[in-house]
Amino acid sequence: MKPLTAPLSGRRVVVTRPQAQAEGLARLIREAGGEALRIPVIEIRDLEDPAPFFAIADRLDDFDIAIFVSRNAVRKALALLGDRPWPARLAVATVGQGSREELQAGGFAQVIAPPSQSDSEALLALPGFAAMRGKRVVIFRGDGGRQMLGDTLAARGAGVEYAPCYRRVRPDAGEALRGAWATGVDAVTLSSAEGLANFVEMLGDGAAARLSAIPLFVPHARVADEAARRGWGRPIVAGPRDAEMAAALVAYFGGAG
Repeated sequence: MKPLTAPLSGRRVVVTRPQAQAEGLARLIREAGGEALRIPVIEIRDLEDPAPFFAIADRLDDFDIAIFVSRNAVRKALALLGDRPWPARLAVATVGQGSREELQAGGFAQVIAPPSQSDSEALLALPGFAAMRGKRVVIFRGDGGRQMLGDTLAARGAGVEYAPCYRRVRPDAGEALRGAWATGVDAVTLSSAEGLANFVEMLGDGAAARLSAIPLFVPHARVADEAARRGWGRPIVAGPRDAEMAAALVAYFGGAG
């Protein structure tokens, strides 16, 4: 009888989440017998100038809905808000279950979020976001970033303002990534199109040729589409949560070899 082995035994998986969010997925990979190579492609930093954030925080009563775009947005915004009271009438929403759990841990009992798919498109598909005329919305996010959520709400009649609460920068980890690649990588996990762009830059010259044979696991179809556009031949849509990503890795490699 063939001996049972861990499904990821001998597999080296690059985990590109920011350092503070990488351990959950890394632990699941290790538990499945794999080696998790933690090489962040996005670094989360505090704002250089928090004045625009506090200008919004001083008038939270002006808004009807507050949207947090990620776990990072929840953590950084709540840290900056400190003991400021949250207006009772200000509804709270977010794009996914992870950030919903983060908000609930921060004391928000009623959080609007998509029941399954975790992205801006799923939030916008909820009935409560169909008719937005006259609504005032504040979006807590990183400095810059994807505009689709705010642009769509504005097109539906909402007044939208942004409250930047952190910065995203590309880490100085290209040497670590290239070193890992040189010694052999079996899979890569990426969370966003921005992370994908940073990854390609960090990998350096000839990145597209190096990517074509390595399976890439991503949370959403739009990231997979961007990966394919950049020459990555095997993007796999796994889902945004650690358990979904780990399950996709196990499903892919469990029957291999």
